[in-house]
Amino acid sequence: MATVIDIKTGQKPSIDPLVDLVADDLERVNRRILEFMDSPVALIPQLAGHIIAAGGKRLRPMLTLSAAGLCGYQGERHVNLAACVEFIHTATLLHDDVVDESDMRRGLDTANVVWGNKASVLVGDFLFSRSFQLMVADGSLEVLRILSTASAVIAEGEVHQLLTSNDTDTGEGAYLEVITGKTAQLFAAAAEVGAVVADRPKVEREALASFGLNLGLAFQLVDDALDYSAEQAKLGKSVGDDFREGKITLPIILAFRRGNEAERDFWRRTVERLEQTDADLAEAQKLIRKHGALDDTIARARHYAAVSKDALGIFPDGPIKAALEDVIDFCVERAY
Repeated sequence: MATVIDIKTGQKPSIDPLVDLVADDLERVNRRILEFMDSPVALIPQLAGHIIAAGGKRLRPMLTLSAAGLCGYQGERHVNLAACVEFIHTATLLHDDVVDESDMRRGLDTANVVWGNKASVLVGDFLFSRSFQLMVADGSLEVLRILSTASAVIAEGEVHQLLTSNDTDTGEGAYLEVITGKTAQLFAAAAEVGAVVADRPKVEREALASFGLNLGLAFQLVDDALDYSAEQAKLGKSVGDDFREGKITLPIILAFRRGNEAERDFWRRTVERLEQTDADLAEAQKLIRKHGALDDTIARARHYAAVSKDALGIFPDGPIKAALEDVIDFCVERAY
């Protein structure tokens, strides 16, 4: 598949226009994060600061900020709620790294490697608690409902993923349920609360929730494809983490379904029983390419990206809408 080029600008899609538009608010969010992760127990800000510093582009809180801007909001509530969203996300990262026994995140040692599993789990709990303090401080029962529901669904998605790990009988439907819970639900909630604080009608709230949900699905599908991508390796990023952990993602589901019995035996040995050799990742990548599983995973991501973009259609054109559309394209095109 060819890389998408924006015909209006002649440039590849980028997250930078959105970053520029919300830069001032995002700086306030970062200050709020530092304020709320402070504690007289020194280990808490040390460990929380480590994982937050490795947290990437702050995409989820930017969705809250930009959704509020798209809805014409002029107040202050979106800043605290964006910080709340980031705390929920960061808490799940801490817990995930313990469950997955991960040792690297974005080129840094994970918190569980530096401080141990117990400290990582407990500081994750602390950050979840901080997120609920921010929800309550906002004073809106509807905001509390949306974000607390998202927190519960994320936890369910993680447990569901635990149950499907190492199980080659997992189908595409179960996989989509997992990524809807563990990833897409927080994208949806982050965007929807931007409309709630602006007191926008139900149709706009639902549109932003749909935008976020489908963006989250596209984002996770691309992430799962990148774990087997040669392009990822060229960028110096880790490849094969999901394979080594026996996670059942769509590239494996498609390759398993389309393979012959000898190939299915390979997947059973490597991801069910985790009996892996140094050569097995390359073989897994070969089988995934042979059956077109990466291209088809990205094709599904493109479908959800198109649905996400359609959801923004009810909003008037402008810089924020254009930047969000660019983010949708960026989340898919980073695979190339």
